[in-house]
Amino acid sequence: MAPDTVSLRYFLVLAQELNFTRAAARIGIAQPALSARMRRLETELGTALMVRDTRSVALTAAGAALAEYAPPALAALDRAWEAARSAAAGQLGTLRLGYSLSAGAGTAPALVEGLMRGSSGLDVGAAPMATPEISPAVADGRLDAGITRGEQPGPGVRRFLLRRVRTGVQLARHHPLAARAEIEIADAAAYPLRLPERTANPVVHDQLSALFRDVRPHPRFRTTAVPFDMSQRDLLDGATLAPAGETATAAQPAALTWRPLRGAPALTYHLVLPREQTPLHRRVRAVARALAHELHWLPD
Repeated sequence: MAPDTVSLRYFLVLAQELNFTRAAARIGIAQPALSARMRRLETELGTALMVRDTRSVALTAAGAALAEYAPPALAALDRAWEAARSAAAGQLGTLRLGYSLSAGAGTAPALVEGLMRGSSGLDVGAAPMATPEISPAVADGRLDAGITRGEQPGPGVRRFLLRRVRTGVQLARHHPLAARAEIEIADAAAYPLRLPERTANPVVHDQLSALFRDVRPHPRFRTTAVPFDMSQRDLLDGATLAPAGETATAAQPAALTWRPLRGAPALTYHLVLPREQTPLHRRVRAVARALAHELHWLPD
């Protein structure tokens, strides 16, 4: 049977001091209590660890061996305890995070930074994904967590509102409507409106197109060949407007600007976690909640 670690740590102090009085004072216990601890330790080991007289203490061969080999063993045990505590707090392990490409503009990076702050044992792998694929990947365990634009449907997950952003339009800085602080929905609808393919994010596509449902005449919608067309030539030329959340400003070219649409409901980002949650999932949720408060992601 291994000795109790408290007595072993006391022995190491005594092995350094070679004096019961000084060792007891350094530990912060009475000398008789230290002597009793050492007697029990020797009994457990079945051998003498030191030779005592009224003035000094000398280590036996067994005592010298224990003094040599115990420190690394205790250090390894301390690391094991710390690892267990870190795992229980969700600060140890690997987190696989998938996020909508639009969430890469501030939302996902902020969450990753918040998770890794003070958690050196946590390895976070984050990658953009097609939005409709994120919730199923969390549900079946391919991802540990996800961030989606819009509340995406699907079983096997829990969704938490993470961020709410104003809805508006991207447009060229030289566009006539760019001079306004806010744009009326009907005024925006007078121009061709650029939307990504519905398959890229049916929830947000439908929410954006629904803004113009009651506008007459019906606006003209254009869809891009890819979900995120990096050239944005039609916007830069002033030919179209692009309904988008305010987060679009983080990555837009200098020749574009963004204006809110008056009366438009907000676009949302959601944290997606599995229904059965580990300490790591609970930490993700706690960090996300703290960030939403700190960065004002959920204004009243």
